[in-house]
Amino acid sequence: MSDLMTLLEVGGPVAALGGGAAYARAKHPAAYWSTVGLPVSTVRLLSTYGSVMEACGLTVAPSRLRVLAAKAMTRREVRPVPPRRGLLRPTTTGLRIRLRLAPGQEPADFAASAERLRHAWGVHAVYVTPVKPGVIELRLVGYDVLRRVRMPRKIADGFLKVPVALREDATPFVRDYRTIPHQLTLGATLSGKSMYLRHLIAGLAAQPVALVGIDCKRGVELAPFTPRLSALATDPEQAAELLPVLVKEMEDRYDLIKARQGIAPGTPGEEITSDIWGLPEHERPVPVVLFVDEVAELFLVATKKDEERRDEMVTQLIRLAQLGRAAGMYLEVCGQRFGAELGKGATMLRAQLTGRVCHRVNDEASAKMALGDIAPEAVVAACSIAPERPGLAVAGDTSGGWSRIRTPYLSLTDAAETCRTSAALVPDLPALEPFRPDVPERPVEHAAPAVLPHPVTD
Repeated sequence: MSDLMTLLEVGGPVAALGGGAAYARAKHPAAYWSTVGLPVSTVRLLSTYGSVMEACGLTVAPSRLRVLAAKAMTRREVRPVPPRRGLLRPTTTGLRIRLRLAPGQEPADFAASAERLRHAWGVHAVYVTPVKPGVIELRLVGYDVLRRVRMPRKIADGFLKVPVALREDATPFVRDYRTIPHQLTLGATLSGKSMYLRHLIAGLAAQPVALVGIDCKRGVELAPFTPRLSALATDPEQAAELLPVLVKEMEDRYDLIKARQGIAPGTPGEEITSDIWGLPEHERPVPVVLFVDEVAELFLVATKKDEERRDEMVTQLIRLAQLGRAAGMYLEVCGQRFGAELGKGATMLRAQLTGRVCHRVNDEASAKMALGDIAPEAVVAACSIAPERPGLAVAGDTSGGWSRIRTPYLSLTDAAETCRTSAALVPDLPALEPFRPDVPERPVEHAAPAVLPHPVTD
């Protein structure tokens, strides 16, 4: 009986701790990492650092001075030297450690061994980032941060910068229009493309920019944001009328820039500009962000007349993509399907869109159209997105870099309320006034009386 009681006294708490840890790891991975995963991984890394580096081929032969000193003092065989490491910096999602590369090493050597380091140290993933020549940073991620997205509390945002998603290395994915002016976003139905677009509009709504929309699904995607939109076209016919106005606005801005360039020869060089950002603040036009949802609808034609209208709209979109950056006009082109078979101008338009975000798509051709010119492995990653993970996407740009991202959930009600509360920030653009959407009046909610009336009875 005493043995049974001893077993219960010792085994009960151990089983409770083990079960609690397993539950926390499955349901609350961040809490599990902070309490269990971080200490275990830290001890494992510190105790096995040298042997793991040697097993992965990331060590170098010691210097002659070190060999002579070791033989003179210990008479032992000198083992290969691993890279010198800095202090461990724990985070809420993993660990960071900086390494000073030995002569002859490069960051690609560590990137090629990232999978082996992940298994050796028992973490979810290992990412390598060059810091400066001779120094790299290993970012160890303790758990799958894309399973339940939580954006970091501190994000370096700014004007025309919108944090819209979380990368797989636990860093925020920020849409910066000053750096990447135009972007192509693809995604099938229920892939999370609309959520991504919702975050962009809600993030830009609080900034002094003009938001213009072309929604060929009769406005069902962008209609909830009408209080903040400066213009909205809900079918190809309206889009054919809106796009020339935007092109004319761009040309007027170029005339303003040219007038500023034609100043006296003695003017300081910093006052001569080639885009609107060099203009004085009181002369600078407000930036314009054009959202094009279901871009394939602009390419579809049924008659000869529709074909002429299509060619004209595509030409205007290409002009905006080619020349709009300097005029402060940016494109966000979205769709379920995008390929060369859409018609003349599709590939040329794609070439002007620097940023690429590809959610789950229904065919490999769309993924290749979005990411094929960036990296072949990015296409494979986009085609392997499961339907059970809406919001997961592959983001890249024409520089060749890419990463997996996932957009956090944002309800349509919250996004629409953000646009409604920031309706006063809609800029005054007379050219777009005829296309300003009608804002539906908010229904008045009558408060219930404190005392319910009772019928008078005899």
